[in-house]
Amino acid sequence: MDTVAAQRQGWQRAGWAAVDVLCWIIGMLSTVWLRYDFTFPEGALALTLIAGAGAAAVQLFLGAMIGPYRVSHDRGSYEETSDLARTTLLTTAIAFILIALLRPDDLPRSSAVTGGSLALLGMLAFRLLGRSTTNRAARGRPGSHRALVFGAGNAGRRLVRSALREDDSHILPVAILDDDPAKARLRIEGVPVRGGRRDVARVAEQFGASVMVLAAPSADPEVTREVSQQAVDAGLSVKVLPSLSELIGDDACTDALRDLDLADLLGRRPIHLDTQAISRDLAGKRVLVTGAGGSIGSELCRQIARFGPERLLLLDRDESALQATQLSMTGDGLLDDDDALLVDIRDEAALHAVFARTRPEVVFHAAALKHLPLLERFPTEAWKTNVLGTRNVLRAASACGVGVFVNVSTDKAADPTSCLGYSKRLTERLTAEFAHAGRGRFVSVRFGNVLGSRGSVVHAFSAQIERGGPVTVTDPEVKRYFMLIPEACQLVLEAAAVGADGEVLVLDMGEQVLIKDVATTLIRLSGRVGIEIVYTGLRPGEKLGEDLFSDREHRRETIHPLVGAVAVPPLRVQDVECHQFEQEQEALDWMRRAACSDGETVPTPVLTRAEASQEHEVQ
Repeated sequence: MDTVAAQRQGWQRAGWAAVDVLCWIIGMLSTVWLRYDFTFPEGALALTLIAGAGAAAVQLFLGAMIGPYRVSHDRGSYEETSDLARTTLLTTAIAFILIALLRPDDLPRSSAVTGGSLALLGMLAFRLLGRSTTNRAARGRPGSHRALVFGAGNAGRRLVRSALREDDSHILPVAILDDDPAKARLRIEGVPVRGGRRDVARVAEQFGASVMVLAAPSADPEVTREVSQQAVDAGLSVKVLPSLSELIGDDACTDALRDLDLADLLGRRPIHLDTQAISRDLAGKRVLVTGAGGSIGSELCRQIARFGPERLLLLDRDESALQATQLSMTGDGLLDDDDALLVDIRDEAALHAVFARTRPEVVFHAAALKHLPLLERFPTEAWKTNVLGTRNVLRAASACGVGVFVNVSTDKAADPTSCLGYSKRLTERLTAEFAHAGRGRFVSVRFGNVLGSRGSVVHAFSAQIERGGPVTVTDPEVKRYFMLIPEACQLVLEAAAVGADGEVLVLDMGEQVLIKDVATTLIRLSGRVGIEIVYTGLRPGEKLGEDLFSDREHRRETIHPLVGAVAVPPLRVQDVECHQFEQEQEALDWMRRAACSDGETVPTPVLTRAEASQEHEVQ
């Protein structure tokens, strides 16, 4: 704090101390005057003034030691009120004892109690008047944007209080909206509650607002989407107050406001991790992450590093991606240590050499090909990387005696209809096979689309919007599960700690979201107008909606409420190794049959794409 501000606060404390002295003197005079029927007996006036001044002196002393004159409070705040009440009550008790012991003539013994009560009422009244004056002055502050605040809960109260008291606040709350009928007539810092989510346009016009601030961090995503859409339709810009867990300080302030983003509209619940269980698996251990340069792999590395592993090994075939991950973790990206491993999971010999040298105790396998349309055209690439690559990693991990192996899968592995889904289903079955044959604990984790990951629909839509459109969506009814990258990785770590050997852990991803709504939201957030959405039709292998579990899978609960588990039939490694595919169609058809089988896979005749699709529909 600078010297001028410190001096100003010192003068303010001195001014309020003078007000409290005056309240004590007036309180004592009023008590005696009322006690003697609106008059003062001879000598009572001087005696009362002396008693009031003495009580005021005690108040000043105690207040400077333990009360309101020791620090600068927000005027009229709970902290100031409690300090003031404690100091005044203690002063009253001392004055009562002194009057009772001295027994002065013409000064009633009850005058200390009554006078102290009147003094406290006066002190509180002056402070409320000062607070009200400050709030009225804030409403006339130039340069502030008149704002509606959605949410009259704790977050909304903090925001309104901060906005009215900060001299440099760029917003001015003029009305509050809340759907709770019990708050319909509430006023917060003098700002009235004037309706609910369906009253945005009316209240905005009534109060001349230009900004909507969403101050309800726990609101359902449907509510957030509806309120933000109504605000945009009413011509308001939309800002969001982050939750306290996102704020660095302990209180909400207008500087913390940010623009509405897609994650707000999708709405994800905060995740509470069992950090002790995760720490038992990771702390002091040698941990290896395949696909460490990817979106999921890199975030896994950053989160794993928080748990203090003995060594964190980053494995990827993309040297630039490896450097980017190392740069985000250490700040140098020099790639000059032994923890950055440039290895392709298709190269089994290289994998065995690296695993034998580093001997990881925990492995997170996140390396994979994931673009559905490309894999439909080149299924042998999915076979070589997703299936054989996973087999290679499993073998290398098992050979070096890994303790925990986590295979990162996808929701497309449940009732698969695409090459991506088939190949990832096979990785789940292979992982289950090693769980039965290996010494460690082998589990898979299944989740859906990840916002912001490389190649995600969000990036594609954003690029199309930047070019001026159109935005292409396959079908108006297509919908997907969405998660945030940190959220998905946190639950992967949790699943690694709670998963039973051979199981597939399935993360709770909330409700599926229409892709057209994602596109509409991104267009609206971009501020561009006239961008068209064009529907191109479902691509081969795509579904309208994804499944978390197939009809043949039986979900069981785990100790974490956001993580379920299913059993998958193991797939013998011999059944994978005996196939060498000469044509793309052969690879696709065999993977489809193996993925959809509930037992051991046997060689099957090759089907055409049409025959395979028809047979799957029958199943």
